[in-house]
Amino acid sequence: MDGKWEKLYNKNGLAAKKIAGRLLSIEPGSRIPRVSDFVTETSLGRGTIQGAFRLLEEIGAIQLEARGHLGTFLVRTDKALLWEIAGLGAVMGAMPLPYSKKYEGLATGLVQAFEDMKVPFNLAFMRGSSNRIEALKAGRYDFAIVSRLAAELAIQESTSIEIVKSFDHHSYVTGHEIFFSDSNETHIKSGMRVGIDYSSADQHLMTEYEVEGIDVDLIEVNYMQLMEMLKNNEIDAAVWNKDEMTLSDGLGKGSFRSEKAVEVSKKVNEACMVLHRDREELSKALGELAVFEVKQIQQQVEEGKVYPRY
Repeated sequence: MDGKWEKLYNKNGLAAKKIAGRLLSIEPGSRIPRVSDFVTETSLGRGTIQGAFRLLEEIGAIQLEARGHLGTFLVRTDKALLWEIAGLGAVMGAMPLPYSKKYEGLATGLVQAFEDMKVPFNLAFMRGSSNRIEALKAGRYDFAIVSRLAAELAIQESTSIEIVKSFDHHSYVTGHEIFFSDSNETHIKSGMRVGIDYSSADQHLMTEYEVEGIDVDLIEVNYMQLMEMLKNNEIDAAVWNKDEMTLSDGLGKGSFRSEKAVEVSKKVNEACMVLHRDREELSKALGELAVFEVKQIQQQVEEGKVYPRY
């Protein structure tokens, strides 16, 4: 093992790991917190903190410049090296199955953004926002991509979840409609068999609001099978998104009649990144993730200007 790296295992090295995670959220050219601030944050001695900074410079992870009474400034960082020293490892995210161009674009944008940050990154795909949230709570993933609605519901249920990034309107889906096996139908009627996926906070809530007061038979289904079941006349109606219209050829379509369903659908359009509140270092590091770049790449994939890559 390189002698410099061996030093990470002494007292100064342990402090360097904590400081490395903190410096990931500070851009070069910015003033860093005072040594006394790091002493307070880490409960370590002043000499240990100073030794940690010297070690980080020696390894080549940072370059500092003291500017007298103005403080100490971060001149240069090696983000990949800081990430490694902090011991954060590869970031694992979970998002919806990439069955639409919009989701393919979002995945491609995330991959590019993490590459630009020089952060090791892996992406997994999982059906159902509830499933992704539960996997996040269990520690299987570092973050999850869900709709704003699903994120807010998760936060209501658990104070350990927080939204770290929002990707703005229409970044999750373009919108939702009600689809019917009968091409002549435009709204849900009594006696209909309506597909509902309880693992999707978005779909099941919009469905329940839309059928409120109507005598229907709710059929629990897998969201990804809704279109096929409609075409096979196994169900009569289902709420689904409008992003892959070719899958709905030959089906009837209608808008929401429930005002509550309409309001919910507005929150379903926006993609959010959620993670545990106790992942403070990761939260700070992800603070610099470029939302604009992700959205730009997502749009280019949707328009066929960029090939999906995830």
